[in-house]
Amino acid sequence: MHPNFYQERKLWRKGYAFVAGVDEVGRGAWAGPLVAGAVIFSRDTKTIHGVRDSKLLTPAAREKLFPLIVESACAWAVGVVSHHIIDRVGIIAANRQAMRLALEKLSRIPDYVLTDAFALQWKAPVVAVPDGDGRVYSIAAASVIAKVWRDRLMRKLHSRYPQYFFDKHKGYGTALHEQAIRHHGLSPLHRRSFIPSRCLPRSETSASPAKLCITKPSL
Repeated sequence: MHPNFYQERKLWRKGYAFVAGVDEVGRGAWAGPLVAGAVIFSRDTKTIHGVRDSKLLTPAAREKLFPLIVESACAWAVGVVSHHIIDRVGIIAANRQAMRLALEKLSRIPDYVLTDAFALQWKAPVVAVPDGDGRVYSIAAASVIAKVWRDRLMRKLHSRYPQYFFDKHKGYGTALHEQAIRHHGLSPLHRRSFIPSRCLPRSETSASPAKLCITKPSL
């Protein structure tokens, strides 16, 4: 089943003109920021073939869809929360902060918000839709926006720290990433609260507890 405008149409008929779909990417990464996307479509918008949960798309497909979504949306924005904030407040609070930032940056004020199964308090009504990025068109589009934005950020950060191969794994916990951490230690971009202790070189595991992450938190 492809995402569709069923949820948005129900709300449009009730008089909600600006329905925002919101989703985030980067929750499980070991390094880099959390990024949320927010997208509003008008009621006469035509669906774009191929828009779906960003996890189901290839990088090339996401890059192709990004400008099409931007062009067809009446408003879109991203919210970025750094790895420092994630370590300080935790992933759930950081997730909410990224979503609120994205909503606040929209050029149209949403009068209703749909999220991908994530509870959020906002100045307008919010409904968390189970499997939202697979069912709701605006949430799926927001997931593509967020994913492309974050991947581009990680590719830029790769140029500063090429030894970690952020352009390949985008900060997620792959074998290549683990090997780089074992060899080079942690970079300034790593989330200390996310790195499993098995990945850390001896010099890191003997450091002060404030600099270490013992286990990856449950998401």
